[in-house]
Amino acid sequence: MENNTQTLVGVVVGDTTFISLDELCSACTARVEHIAALVEEGILEPSGGSSNDWRFPGSSLYRARTALRLQRELEINLAGVALALELMEEVQQLRCRLSRWERGVE
Repeated sequence: MENNTQTLVGVVVGDTTFISLDELCSACTARVEHIAALVEEGILEPSGGSSNDWRFPGSSLYRARTALRLQRELEINLAGVALALELMEEVQQLRCRLSRWERGVE
């Protein structure tokens, strides 16, 4: 019997992890111009002065991927993407609060 196992290596990316512009572009399969447009619209908020110095918190990875997917699949403009992300995050926060309330934690 042939052994077809494959080892996958990953990195857990959280808010304490920061990634560069190149790393974010690579992880999102996006061009620098796309990420820069997300920054200009306020969808992503890097630290650092110029784009060469930008560092993004780990949460930016999910946010950038979601924004790019909304743009690509639903053809939403950047202002609409920003609004959609804000509403999605608010819904998630409300779900968490409701879950805590149902468990009697709050």
